[in-house]
Amino acid sequence: MSPILSEIFFSGFMINSTFIRRTQLVQSFSVVFLYWFGTSSGSSTMVTNSGSDEDLQALMNERKRKRMISNRESARRSRMRKQKHLDDLVAQVSQLQNENHQILTRVSITTQRYLNVEAENSVLRAQANELSHRLQSLNDIIDSINGCNNNIGGGGGDCGGFNVAMIGFNEMSIFNDY
Repeated sequence: MSPILSEIFFSGFMINSTFIRRTQLVQSFSVVFLYWFGTSSGSSTMVTNSGSDEDLQALMNERKRKRMISNRESARRSRMRKQKHLDDLVAQVSQLQNENHQILTRVSITTQRYLNVEAENSVLRAQANELSHRLQSLNDIIDSINGCNNNIGGGGGDCGGFNVAMIGFNEMSIFNDY
């Protein structure tokens, strides 16, 4: 074969070989492009031509596997966050129930103390009223005694048979009750 023919033949082979490689490369990029951007319902339109499809399929399977792993990890983190949030809410509910119970206990104790004080105040009011009546009675007796003494010393008068000496011990027993 002449050197010129061999050069032309060799150049054509090189061109043909380069063209085939470029075609395969363009097809590979087209498949990847269609896979990433051209899928509408989860399936991709693949252009099949040569042995590079197996490599492309392996690459797509590897990406799909990585994406599945990433999605699983993301879902696991999401479940963990949700569980932590739920645990925090359960702890908060428990704490609030405890605080509510403490408040109800304090309200109950305070109410009981109020009722006790109110009862004691009622007893004290009744005692004060009784003492007020007794004091009024004593004041009336003292006024009567003073009136009789004035009448006796002023020229005689009848005190209505009231004996001042009788008052002594009988009326003083009022104070022994308290």
